[in-house]
Amino acid sequence: MSQLKEDALRYHSKGRPGKIAVISTKSTNTKRDLSLAYSPGVAEPCLEIANNPEDVYKYTAIGNLVAVISNGTAVLGLGDIGAQASKPVMEGKAVLFKIFADIDVFDIEINNKNVEEFIATVKNIAGTFGGINLEDIKAPECFEIERRLKEELNIPVMHDDQHGTAIITGAALINALELVNKKIGKVKIVVNGAGASAISCTKLIVNLGVKIENIVMLDSKGVIRRDSPNLDITKQMFATDRNIQTLEEAMKGADVFIGLSKADVLSQDMIRSMAKDCIVFALANPDPEINYELAVSSRKDIIIATGRSDYPNQVNNVLGYPYIFRGALDVRATKINEEMKIAAVHALAALAKKPVPEIVNLAYNEKSTTFGRTYIIPKPIDPRLITTVSPAVAKAAMDSGVAQMAISDWDKYDNQLLARLGKESNFIRAIMDKAKQDPKRVVFAEADNYKILRAAQIVKDEGIAQPILLGNRSKIEQIIRENNMRLDHVQIIDPLEEENKRNAFADIFFRKRQRKGITLYEARKLMQDRHYFAPMMIEMGEADAMISGLTKNYPSTIKPALQILGKETGTKTVAGMYIMLSKKGTLFFSDTTVNIRPSIEDLVDITFSTYKAVKKFNINPRIALLSYTNFGSAEGEVPEAMAQVRNILKERFPYMVVDGDIQANVALNQTMMAENFPFSELNGEPVNTFIFPSLSSGNIVYKMLQELGAAEAIGPILLGLKKSAHILQLGSSVKEIVNMVTIAVVDAQSKE
Repeated sequence: MSQLKEDALRYHSKGRPGKIAVISTKSTNTKRDLSLAYSPGVAEPCLEIANNPEDVYKYTAIGNLVAVISNGTAVLGLGDIGAQASKPVMEGKAVLFKIFADIDVFDIEINNKNVEEFIATVKNIAGTFGGINLEDIKAPECFEIERRLKEELNIPVMHDDQHGTAIITGAALINALELVNKKIGKVKIVVNGAGASAISCTKLIVNLGVKIENIVMLDSKGVIRRDSPNLDITKQMFATDRNIQTLEEAMKGADVFIGLSKADVLSQDMIRSMAKDCIVFALANPDPEINYELAVSSRKDIIIATGRSDYPNQVNNVLGYPYIFRGALDVRATKINEEMKIAAVHALAALAKKPVPEIVNLAYNEKSTTFGRTYIIPKPIDPRLITTVSPAVAKAAMDSGVAQMAISDWDKYDNQLLARLGKESNFIRAIMDKAKQDPKRVVFAEADNYKILRAAQIVKDEGIAQPILLGNRSKIEQIIRENNMRLDHVQIIDPLEEENKRNAFADIFFRKRQRKGITLYEARKLMQDRHYFAPMMIEMGEADAMISGLTKNYPSTIKPALQILGKETGTKTVAGMYIMLSKKGTLFFSDTTVNIRPSIEDLVDITFSTYKAVKKFNINPRIALLSYTNFGSAEGEVPEAMAQVRNILKERFPYMVVDGDIQANVALNQTMMAENFPFSELNGEPVNTFIFPSLSSGNIVYKMLQELGAAEAIGPILLGLKKSAHILQLGSSVKEIVNMVTIAVVDAQSKE
């Protein structure tokens, strides 16, 4: 069994099988709660709905519930695998609806290929849902199924395989044509593919202004011509009278190529035969119609988009369907019509021209992503998508007369949309994308451990880091072999086998510490310890970062890193910072792991190191110096110290947004802050960085939040070291190790 297969099966089966669950949104703690949730109290909303069917939106979850429905006849990359086998895909679609737009989903797999019976089944259950997303149904049946359901149901229905790709492609086309200064009504377009996506895409670009007579469409048999035999009604619409038979002939002089077919059907010569400033959308997945590098090397004036995330201009359906349904549900639209789809197209196109948020620049390792040939559509990680596409769709539904509810306060609606997602959802994806831009060599000091090796496998497969495995060679190889891990070509180093290297490292370490109590004998003995050997590898340029601490206590793992790597220039105090992913946003806590009772000068140093660390994530730090008081409301050592820290920081770093002494609840509550302390510079925007007066306070808070499920913790991240070395929590999970490796890589990138 391959490692990918094993990982995928484990992911879907571990713990509670599958990827989705139903949770209660109301209190169920008491007998009274249960009597209201079910019998006898539930009778009251039932009677209200019986008297007024519209009240179903008032008393049930229908208004935020979408059905993802398939018969499994055209599952992406897998074909006709059957209804039940498609369920993992439909659950995956449910997850994307939830994380991108906070839409709840029931996935429904209908074991029936008969069009009439499929339609009847969907109609019979439609009263359960506020909308229906049809998925992975083969053409041409999917056209009739969607058409009938849109006509016969009074809720939004959309076949995403058709319209999702079409909407994103339409937005990309508008912007690409603008960049090359070509009119949409004059361009010649070749569409390679005649399935559901290709037909829908072509219909939509016609609605955007492309002339049908300027389109040449090809299916698996070649150019679709009016004299082609046995054309169905959809292909007849795009049949050409031109005397061309092949893709090669069609491409000559074409302005645009849109591929929704299969890999490697397009050649460099075909691209060279296109018109000046050609546009190529090679959207076959997972491999495009032409390799990206081949396409861009064929000519300099090309604009190219693919369906892949590792190249610019990714055409990804997730840019569309979650936000389209969100907007449709929020005005209780009776359908998703052409006006709503066109509104989504123009909203996406316009968003690509606006300044890009820092979190997007962080993810793609760019100083400034700007509208141009390699950025014609927004990135899937862009947090503005929900407040751009959903309102546009909702407004189009209202303007076209299919909305049953109106939105009057659009600013309030934007705030509601943001509140649905929380603010933490994009951070870890952003830093992982940044790590992948320039993966570093990370040495794992405790590699003879299953969890470490599993994490090493993941970061290698994901392209986050290049792992170096440090430890007992035979034990490492045994764990790899027993668990079928794909780590065959990863470097393994056993310090006990490396006598010459140990001695060389020991000589250098001795020279560093000879006046600090270390003898050469002790230095050579210490180099047998992986926690000394690993930082020496970084010091000597044989690795870029290290991870340790899974099986040893914190002091014994941080000490070697401090002794060997030393502190950054200008830094006096090393500190530990946790990143907390919470519904309040991404929060930064310092110091949580190193300094037990920091002095005032220590706290100044810790705050400045934290400020610099947060800035590395392209986030502007807004720093609260925490206490049990608010701005001198009581006397005591802690509040007085924190007030002094603030004064020193403002004198040395006047640009820093920092205030205190302040209580944690006030710092987190903007309303309370504004009402009681209008003078504080922390007013206006949420606080995101918190400096604790002692290790105990910070450590207690982050662990409580973590265990209560109020936040996911990433860390501790060591601040103030010259090079990237990070110490895990004792017993960290594989996910936590992967997160720490990601942070270590980004840290190494910034130090480089």
